[in-house]
Amino acid sequence: MKMILLAFFTFAFAAVLEAQAASKRPTVTEAEAFMKKAEARLAEVGTKVQQANWVHENFITNDTEALAAAVNDENTAVTAELVEEAKRFEGLKMPDDLARKFLLLKLSLVAPGPKDPALRKEMTEIAVSLESEYGRGKYCDASGTCRDITAIEKVMGESRDPNQLKDLWVGWHAVGAPMRKRYSRFVELSNQGSRDLGFKDTGALWRAGYDMPPDQFSADLDRMWDQVRPLYLSLYTFVRARLSQKYGPQVVPLDGPIPAHLLGNPWAQAWGNVYPLLGIPESSNGYDLTQLLRAKQLDAKGMVKYGENFYKSLGFEPLPQTFWERSLFVKPADRDVVCHASAWDVDNKDDLRIKMCIQVRDVDFVTIHHELGHNYYQRAYKHQPYLFLNGANDGFHEAIGDTIALAATPEYLKRVGLLENIPPAEADIPLLLKQALEKVAFLPFGLMIDQWRWKVFSGEITPENYNRAWWELRLKYQGVVPPIPRTEADFDPGAKFHVAGNVPYMRYYLAHIYEFQFYRAMCRASGYSGPLNRCTFFGSKEAGAKLNQMLAMGQSKPWPDAMEALTGERKGDASALLEYFAPLKKWLDEQNQGMMVGW
Repeated sequence: MKMILLAFFTFAFAAVLEAQAASKRPTVTEAEAFMKKAEARLAEVGTKVQQANWVHENFITNDTEALAAAVNDENTAVTAELVEEAKRFEGLKMPDDLARKFLLLKLSLVAPGPKDPALRKEMTEIAVSLESEYGRGKYCDASGTCRDITAIEKVMGESRDPNQLKDLWVGWHAVGAPMRKRYSRFVELSNQGSRDLGFKDTGALWRAGYDMPPDQFSADLDRMWDQVRPLYLSLYTFVRARLSQKYGPQVVPLDGPIPAHLLGNPWAQAWGNVYPLLGIPESSNGYDLTQLLRAKQLDAKGMVKYGENFYKSLGFEPLPQTFWERSLFVKPADRDVVCHASAWDVDNKDDLRIKMCIQVRDVDFVTIHHELGHNYYQRAYKHQPYLFLNGANDGFHEAIGDTIALAATPEYLKRVGLLENIPPAEADIPLLLKQALEKVAFLPFGLMIDQWRWKVFSGEITPENYNRAWWELRLKYQGVVPPIPRTEADFDPGAKFHVAGNVPYMRYYLAHIYEFQFYRAMCRASGYSGPLNRCTFFGSKEAGAKLNQMLAMGQSKPWPDAMEALTGERKGDASALLEYFAPLKKWLDEQNQGMMVGW
């Protein structure tokens, strides 16, 4: 009898404990209330972050650096606090949209700080200092002429003196060396913050933001690179042969890698500036866009107006008046600014801006369309909840403006009054070659930046091997080498803004694939059926409506859903890019007969 009573009371006691535990378990209603407060708090601090960073990047001083560091630290602290509080809802069955918000909250920090406030403050101060150092960077040559990165880019795009190019390349890359120790500490602190969130390291955190397991995402990147690599090798072989003719085989050997300083910009990331060296007759493509723009005597705002008018032709509203009042279009003569082009949505409503040191030239014309793509995306999804105020994935955000720029074909230029006559079909090869020097040449560079950082974050690349590993990856993917031997006293990754500024880079690689998918879909929506490279959907409200349908989704759904809304496809695929450049690939292979392909 005693045994029976004991068993009964034990069962009853357990039932009471279970009932008490059940009463303490969070509910969906509580999760929704938490998320509503979290989004409101994030929105408030997010606006402060944008305002402080806008001022810092446009007025680089010790004071603005300190203010930006303080508000960035506050944002990191608030987000980390909310992520910690959100852990009590783990395991709770939620509606899909609510569960997605909890995931995005966890992934919202690019560099999550450690829980320790002192360490977190140290990390944010390092991050701001690295970006400031890049923005203030200058190189003064032997003659006493000092140039910032904007001036260096201009000279390296135009100079054909290999000694001057080498001098500028080495001079600019010296900006990275002082960053090395701080960058290593930043990696250490960022990894600590990522582990506090349950990730192996910061690289694993970054790769988790693509609606698929990190390993599957990495495999997907390799799949797309395998698609485009033959086209890159054809372009590479052709360019190397022409550079060898220009500079001599002792400088550019026909069977080896290309020296990085000879490809038209400080990073050899895009090669458009070497087009005049490739032996294509000047008149073969019928026009020079830079000359057309200058003939119109355009100023910086006039350049931006062309970009706005393209979006308006698709059915989008004009940019707000505050855009024209608050944006930075021209580099100020009296102060240091971060000239790297960027688009801003300061209040997640209507305070849209761009920050760009515009020059009247073809590459800036394209960049303007690119940056405005960010602004129109931001405006399209502004009605979404705070955690959905983003692109479907970061590659989408980078791809939109470039999709529009692809449609800036000769027919478009004629329709907007920049070009009198559309060049004949035989001019397609020079035009496609120019595009490939920007789009195709960029792909391996876009891929390797984060391949390097992921290995740094994981510890596979240690601080003692930062620079050696950097150049090993650049040789593997791009086939380029530095103009002079480099050592571990150098820190060449720091001479690239996105490393110094801790901006994930895989988005740009993805964007260069996605933009052709989006472009092909919009061409089809506009009713176009000719050769893909000749399509413009300027003025097509049908194409604009299709695009807006995807943009308005923001990050509310997994990115394959957004991809499908515009393209009908559910994965990244380079077939549209290959279709676009198919005439060029055939021509390049004919030019390359008898040459060694690759390095």
